[in-house]
Amino acid sequence: MLGEYRITGRRAAEIAGSVERAVGSGDLEPGQLLPSMRELAQQLGVNPNTVAAAYRTLRERGVIETAGRRGSRIRPKPATTARGRDHVDVPPGVRDASNGNPDPTLLPPLAEAFAAAAARGDERPVLYGQAAVDPELARHARVAFDADGVPDGPLAVTSGALDAIERVLAAHLKPGDAVAVEDPGWGSMLDLVPALGLRTVPIGVDDEGPLPAEVQQALLDGVRAVVVTARAQNPTGAAVSAARARALRKVLADHREVLLIEDDHGHGIVDLSLHPLAGATHSWAFVRSTAKAYGPDLRLAVLTGDPVSVDRVLGRQRLGPGWVSHVLQRAVVQLWTGGAVDEAAVAASYGRRRDALITALAERGVEAHGRSGMNVWVPVPDETAVVARLLHTGWAVAPGARFRMSAPPGVRITVSALAAEDIGPVADAVASAVGPAPARRYD
Repeated sequence: MLGEYRITGRRAAEIAGSVERAVGSGDLEPGQLLPSMRELAQQLGVNPNTVAAAYRTLRERGVIETAGRRGSRIRPKPATTARGRDHVDVPPGVRDASNGNPDPTLLPPLAEAFAAAAARGDERPVLYGQAAVDPELARHARVAFDADGVPDGPLAVTSGALDAIERVLAAHLKPGDAVAVEDPGWGSMLDLVPALGLRTVPIGVDDEGPLPAEVQQALLDGVRAVVVTARAQNPTGAAVSAARARALRKVLADHREVLLIEDDHGHGIVDLSLHPLAGATHSWAFVRSTAKAYGPDLRLAVLTGDPVSVDRVLGRQRLGPGWVSHVLQRAVVQLWTGGAVDEAAVAASYGRRRDALITALAERGVEAHGRSGMNVWVPVPDETAVVARLLHTGWAVAPGARFRMSAPPGVRITVSALAAEDIGPVADAVASAVGPAPARRYD
């Protein structure tokens, strides 16, 4: 059952520590069956209750999982970097349409905003014990949330969208709980869930967002949380439509105890209206990041939600980093109030490139998706072959394995680096790569 490894210890903490060390060293591998509590108690000469306490600790830490009479097994190791390895090394001379970055020419200059924020900090330094959220940032964020129909709630500021989502999940869930995530979906999100010791449950996505029937089935199967991308879904470009929002709210109405998290990282680069689901459940969080519109290095997101969820996030944040720098928060306010980004122009720029590529691919008989944002998703029969053929013709795209669990294969093309004159050549290359490989003769 355990091969050569022998679990040791007399106390619950010692037994749990023995198992954890073996998992860390590789002596116990994912999927290995552990002895029953009674069997291990006999081996160690301890009370079965001691082993039960050790196994409970291991479950809470996400080290093992228990399936009733089928016993306890070692859980898969957290996938903290696994999907990060599913990328393309772009050789010199190859155009990179794989990285998911915004167009640098559409990002605002930061020097003036940070200078103004720093000068204000010199006048009124932020000291320990002050509010975590800058009042002016809170006011402007709340106005924007109100305009988009996001329910009223307290605010928190985090170091980006993923930081916010992680804090909300950790505030509500325990290892072993199930989380419904979009498939295909954001690769970092698909890594984060198992890294927290949680189970991912894939839900399908079309151009209008998560499929209601699959969300309903996940809820019936007992997921504790659902994560939805509001707009500019990565990698498919999906955006939740008004009709889809009504259908999803109807599904969620029968499961008010589930945690709902919405990620609106496309705010500022999308011209489609927001149709929020927030408030459909008792516990909810709505997250907006500045990364795509103002620059990934800003590392700031605004979070609102129900009072309990936000209070838990703020409380845990106080025990860690304390707060996100007020200089950074005030710089973001300067960018917002100074009109540093023409949101309509940015959305139109990405939209022109995205729509042109989808149209060009359709003219060549290739299906593609991208309702919003900066990415186009192309279903393909063989990701590896398509990526390799495109590299050979001078284009790098992202393999779909980075973004999917059980969804069919595909590749993601980021349009940020494409100019109008690139659309035709890219479409030609993709159409050739997706088609059958040319036959070869060996004489």
